[in-house]
Amino acid sequence: MPSEPGDPLTSLVPAADLVAALKSAGQTVATAESLTAGLLAATIAGIPGASTVLRGGLIVYATELKHDLAGVSADTLATDGPVAASTAQQLAVGARVRCGADWGIGLTGVAGPDPQDGREVGTVFLGIAGAEGTEVIRLKLSGDRWTIRVGAVRAAVAELVRSVRSG
Repeated sequence: MPSEPGDPLTSLVPAADLVAALKSAGQTVATAESLTAGLLAATIAGIPGASTVLRGGLIVYATELKHDLAGVSADTLATDGPVAASTAQQLAVGARVRCGADWGIGLTGVAGPDPQDGREVGTVFLGIAGAEGTEVIRLKLSGDRWTIRVGAVRAAVAELVRSVRSG
């Protein structure tokens, strides 16, 4: 029987490193994704054995779902907007809490082709929530929509690996 082709997402992003780091630490992750629309969770799930570390994810593409599903405050969305550091921070916390994970990742940004709410194409906010608190990283990515979305996933995986390994 011919072997199945590899998962194309895992060939672009070192998700195997993340799954291994989480397994080694006995920890789990959940996502709340806007611009990536589940791409991060799907990439992690492409690694055999991911079911032991991936709790789940929230796709919160629509602004109101950031509030309704992930718990981003209505005040934050009204004041800072859907593409903001404060929104990414609350998405990460919401993913962690609502999915019962050790780590939560929140991703929001503008993949293009047009700016959104005064934010340039390629602006991405990555939130990482863990037991010790939440970190938000602002990314400036370039390329087409696919390249920006994959770049956001790649950054999220790399930053979470760093966080998990640093303790």
